[in-house]
Amino acid sequence: MKKVLVIGAGPAGLTAAYELLDKSKDYEVVVFEESDKFGGISRTVEYKGNRMDMGGHRFFSKVPEVNAWWEKMLPTQGSKSYDDIKLNRESTVVKGGPDPEKVDRVMLRRNRLSRIFFRRKFFDYPVSLKMSTLKNMGFGTTIVVGFSYLKSCIYKRPEKSLEDFYINRFGKKLYSMFFENYTTNLWGRHPSEISPEWGAQRVKGLSIMAILKDIFGKIFHKTNRKVETSLIEEFAYPKLGPGQLWDLTAEDIRKMGGQIVMNAKVVAIHKDADNNLTGLTYEKGGERITVEGDYIISSMPVKDLVAGMNDVPKKEAQIAAGLPYRDYMTVGVLLPKLNLKNETKIKTLGNIVPDDWVYVHDRSVQMGRFQIYNNWSPYLVKDVEHTVWMGLEYFCNEGDSMWSMTDEDFAHMGIKEMVTMNLIDSESEVMDYHVERVKKAYPAYFDTYENMDELRAYLDSIQNLYCVGRNGQHRYNNLDHSMCTSFEAVKNILSGKTDKSNVWNVNTEKEYHEEKGEN
Repeated sequence: MKKVLVIGAGPAGLTAAYELLDKSKDYEVVVFEESDKFGGISRTVEYKGNRMDMGGHRFFSKVPEVNAWWEKMLPTQGSKSYDDIKLNRESTVVKGGPDPEKVDRVMLRRNRLSRIFFRRKFFDYPVSLKMSTLKNMGFGTTIVVGFSYLKSCIYKRPEKSLEDFYINRFGKKLYSMFFENYTTNLWGRHPSEISPEWGAQRVKGLSIMAILKDIFGKIFHKTNRKVETSLIEEFAYPKLGPGQLWDLTAEDIRKMGGQIVMNAKVVAIHKDADNNLTGLTYEKGGERITVEGDYIISSMPVKDLVAGMNDVPKKEAQIAAGLPYRDYMTVGVLLPKLNLKNETKIKTLGNIVPDDWVYVHDRSVQMGRFQIYNNWSPYLVKDVEHTVWMGLEYFCNEGDSMWSMTDEDFAHMGIKEMVTMNLIDSESEVMDYHVERVKKAYPAYFDTYENMDELRAYLDSIQNLYCVGRNGQHRYNNLDHSMCTSFEAVKNILSGKTDKSNVWNVNTEKEYHEEKGEN
């Protein structure tokens, strides 16, 4: 029996382990996870009965295999959720599906609403061309935006940076209003220093033209219109947050005979003279343990993978060592209410604003986004009718001044910024808070990333190594694409295929992420 060692119990690692055990009885599978929680950055943290989603995870995919996998693990709701019942709100249900009021193993269907908070006003995200948008911008700014966009249509910039990418699609004025500052805050670098590949991957086909097509598609009731990922209006969401899916997956892996070792930090990957991996060493409880294996599927950061590997050529080692990441801090804040008025037509419990998350473009604060967990799922909040449970999100680098703050100081900074933004009147309104930190949350597209193809070629030369997931490939993948990299890796192992281009090509081909499937 062949032994497969899987590094990381996040979406990619657990998907790989599950798929191997589900598709074949010929493999022994062992998963090593550094922390004590499943799900990686897709985990859910519980604090005094309130649950936090690290980063916000919408479950939406154009890949049938992913949707079928989610449905198998968490069947779509067959009855309305608590808030939809109380508000008599319309919601999507599937005949014969589970009732979220009675069982936990259920996937909810939720309405998507994300907006930008700029100059203390809400703007649609992606930026729309509604009257409310034009009114918030003002007549003069709207005219400048229009001419700026027309200029970008006529004079296309060579796309050498993310700044060029955005200006070509939205014009310089909209870029300066809604992309420049936020992107700098997110990455700690100006968009002119970041590869345009990040935009091509995350924003995909979104542009003013895409927005116009979507608007006219709705007006003329075009049922087969293609919808960009950023324009979706409904998404699936586990009743108890994204971590619920990975807890269930881990449970099933163990039932199928797989082994999961928690609090196990992989510190070395062993390679023989023939350039094949022979096993790994992990630390647990102060002890170092070496395990042999026939294959390694790695979702750990490429930087750490290569650093732990013996006999790596100097150039490839330098590329890996220079790969940058952005880290993430969030503070959950429990409140009796928010100052923000719900001026939409969407009914909510307590009439709070209906957004899932809000992008903060206010230059007077460091906050990047805030989430309103009540709107993701009513079951994330202990007292959903009388409290608002929020997550204030900040981007930083491990070891910098923000990361080094005490939990108390960091929480008070976030709460003060809520007052500055007029989300609340005073700090005394806060009922409770909880801080979380996530290392290497976002693989970044600058520094040595430009040489990533050379590093990939080296990693591919190691036949029994498969790099999967966001950090495993140093690619800012969505959840479904991280899972797809594991689907492809498992197919290769089972078939004996040695060409790994299918694993790396997930979410890079234009047709793959823009054309596959229609809504």
